Amino acid sequence: MTILGNKIGRILSLSIALSGTLPAQAQQITAPAELRIDLLLHADKVWKNGLEVKQSLAAAAQQPDVYQTARIANEQPLFSWVINGDAPGAYQTAYHILVASTAQKLAAGIGDVWDAGKILSGDQLGIAYKGKALRPNTVYYWKVKIWDNKGMPTAYSKGASFLTDSILKSYQVPFTPLVKSEQEPILEKQLSNGNSFYDFGKDAFSQLFLVVQAGVGQDTLRVHVGEALDANGHVDRRPKGSLRYQLLKIPLKQGKYPYYPEFKPSRYNTGPRAIRMPGYIGEVFPFRYVEIEKTGTDIQVMNPGRYAVHYIFNDSATIFQSADTVLNSVWALSKYTMKATSFTGFYVDGDRERTPYEADALINQLSHYASDAEYNMAKRSLEYLIYHATWPTEWSLQNLLIAWNDYMYSGDIRTVKALYEALKPKTLLALSRPDGLISTRTGKQDSAFAKSIHLIDFDGKTVMRDIVDWPQKGGVGLAPTAIGETDNFEFTDYNAVVNGFHYQALVCMKNLAAALGKKEDVVFYEQQVAKVKQAFQRSFIDPASGLVKDGESTTHASLHANMIALAFGLVPPENREKVLSFMQSRGMACSVYGAQFLMDALYDANDADYALKLLTSTDIRSWYNMIRTGSTMTTEGWDMIYKGNQDWNHAWGAAPANIIVEKLMGVTPLSPAFGKIEIKPHAGTLRHASLQLATLRGAVTVRFEQQDSSFRLETHLPFNTSGVIYLPRRAASDVVFRNGKKVTASPAGEFWMFKDVRAGKDNWTVQYNQPKNAGYTVQ
Repeated sequence: MTILGNKIGRILSLSIALSGTLPAQAQQITAPAELRIDLLLHADKVWKNGLEVKQSLAAAAQQPDVYQTARIANEQPLFSWVINGDAPGAYQTAYHILVASTAQKLAAGIGDVWDAGKILSGDQLGIAYKGKALRPNTVYYWKVKIWDNKGMPTAYSKGASFLTDSILKSYQVPFTPLVKSEQEPILEKQLSNGNSFYDFGKDAFSQLFLVVQAGVGQDTLRVHVGEALDANGHVDRRPKGSLRYQLLKIPLKQGKYPYYPEFKPSRYNTGPRAIRMPGYIGEVFPFRYVEIEKTGTDIQVMNPGRYAVHYIFNDSATIFQSADTVLNSVWALSKYTMKATSFTGFYVDGDRERTPYEADALINQLSHYASDAEYNMAKRSLEYLIYHATWPTEWSLQNLLIAWNDYMYSGDIRTVKALYEALKPKTLLALSRPDGLISTRTGKQDSAFAKSIHLIDFDGKTVMRDIVDWPQKGGVGLAPTAIGETDNFEFTDYNAVVNGFHYQALVCMKNLAAALGKKEDVVFYEQQVAKVKQAFQRSFIDPASGLVKDGESTTHASLHANMIALAFGLVPPENREKVLSFMQSRGMACSVYGAQFLMDALYDANDADYALKLLTSTDIRSWYNMIRTGSTMTTEGWDMIYKGNQDWNHAWGAAPANIIVEKLMGVTPLSPAFGKIEIKPHAGTLRHASLQLATLRGAVTVRFEQQDSSFRLETHLPFNTSGVIYLPRRAASDVVFRNGKKVTASPAGEFWMFKDVRAGKDNWTVQYNQPKNAGYTVQ
């Protein structure tokens, strides 16, 4: 190097030492972004009656009856951030957090509340506050900078702020207020009878507003709102099932005025079990269409619109696109359902009851994670359900699955820790016999048992009952002879489906105990897991057919018994082909709820072709049929003929959102909060697809394209993560490339596997049917 070069180098080094940053062109990683406090991404936003306003947190805190904000009640909240940049393999080695009492002090680099100093750590999630004791009803300001693996610091992040609650606690799940999105119709037209018709494009839990110019004398405007149209293209006044319709009668005043008509609450969804709408929002009603009756010439209706109510949602957080137009439509339907049905801030069962149920919450949770990086709604719903249990046996057990998903996807163990002792009874070990299998029919349910699991009084009964699927034979809204959605499942004292969930709940309980460092509990639940698996296979697997029987005292084998056993790893390897063949023979003989576990089982057994066939089916029992019938959210059942009282806004039908992300595209966390990421695409016959998935560590992107002779995969892992990558394998002669270079891969069943893939972008190719000693060229 020349003398001038040495001089420039010294100047550059001195500049870095003084400023703590590298010149932009030399940066390895950029300043931290997407700052979260207790997992909340928008703790510094302010709303008024659900509409975002440009108001400071400090000013909003002085008028809590006027403005809505998130409130942090935890004495030691957790800080998190995302790392961005374009340096392959870069990662964080240290961080420095500043928390200040004013925005001015933060801007000056003064952490008068907490100056963490330089902490040598790669952690970017769940950093516990360790400063001065936080005060109630107080706004705090914070920012963070980090150092990369070459020891170079970034600039500080942009400042963020949060407001503490009026009472501080050791732990409480925070949440963002419900919000409103102002929307205009996408179509306006006059109907043949002279009525004005408006289509908002999608159904939403909404409130209507409009401006009316009225002449002399009072009159009443009649407005029809609903989810469906009749055969003549009018708002359906008598919709089937639980589809919604309401007539609004609006008294008019002389002159030009805005009107905000209120919807009448329903006695079904405003009862003691329902989640009520908060006062700052008011009542909502699910509708897509508006029809205003023809009026006289002295009345003019202008600017009709609606406020769609939902929990805060990032529409661009997760994006999926594929070669199959039906699949794309099913994805859009399922993803939108996550946003639209979040209108209470909890996972509820649609509009008919607005009640949290465990089964709804499990599917809602997974599909919400697959649509947006938001985790506190799941935590709130789990906490609610623990103390407001419902009657189906399997649904109590699903609390453990929800709790495990919460930890693996959010990385925040605090909810599980707070609920741990209350989670234990949800395994239903109190109903077990010596070999570990459980039954609700053997006299072990008593008041002490009901109290232990917080079973609510449901229709005057406090007895837990097996459900398998819903509706059952002769179910609600159907004829007494209707077959229901259980594939003729034969209920016996000891039920294969219930015990499949019992097994999986014990597996999750063991894993949660390990995450909390409860070694004695780990040993106990490991023993229970082994015992139940042995008893399950001995009691429910038919040695003659190899299939899973519905129960001990029957030889009948249903789709449900077999798909649950396969999904939870209870089918012996030598029986899997028989079970898969049987499942294919039954088709979609389950409800939209049961389809979650059917699709899980098929993809986990690498039956991707058949799974894709079901996802893209256009039969009446399909997700596409929901679209064909006119719904823009997933429905409670496949069709009205299968569930006579179904609604058009039921998130438990939205399994494709999580199935597409986790199974088809194969993106799942192997360690909490995607610290280690598995990418294992099950493409089936799909020619190409792409996914961008939001996580707490940043976006994961996956793209694949397959031809007869090759499979190409592009992956991008965010900083501070690593991955295990799988590529489809056809034969030992396959040739594998990484970034254009031939590499050696490890065979793993029907895949080639690469462990410990570093963060950053990679291009992978598998070439099939290659002649021996051939030359290879990868573009």
